[in-house]
Amino acid sequence: MTDFSTSRPRLIIPSLGSIYSALGESAETILRVAAGLLLVTHGYGKILNPFGASGMVESLGFYPGAFWSPLLSATEFFGGILIAIGLFTRPAAFAAMIVLAVTVYFHGIVQAEGLMGAEKSILWALIMFYFVIRGANSHSVDAKLGRQF
Repeated sequence: MTDFSTSRPRLIIPSLGSIYSALGESAETILRVAAGLLLVTHGYGKILNPFGASGMVESLGFYPGAFWSPLLSATEFFGGILIAIGLFTRPAAFAAMIVLAVTVYFHGIVQAEGLMGAEKSILWALIMFYFVIRGANSHSVDAKLGRQF
């Protein structure tokens, strides 16, 4: 009987295995850096006017907006920087994942856009979930410090 819990599927083209092994961690790093930098870009306008989203967050039921709006701004901008460099990756990704879960609710339910309106937020939330669970890899500040959450 074969133990499927420890065996990996055989590759159709076995010679690609070494390429996959060599590039796996780099691909993960590229995904983390890109996700972090895109989050920074998205939060840049908000960090310039941290109270600008007060009305929007209150319309979602987050009171007072003067508290939640700067928190949203900081989560996107500074959280994105932390994710990109791989410092406090798990808590930063967790905070971003929560923000993105709210955007899923906003687009899917509040704006009544359904899956088509929420799909991008769902994908982003799942990317953040990946880094909550996985953390940063050896190409990160967390690894250089030798500690992570």
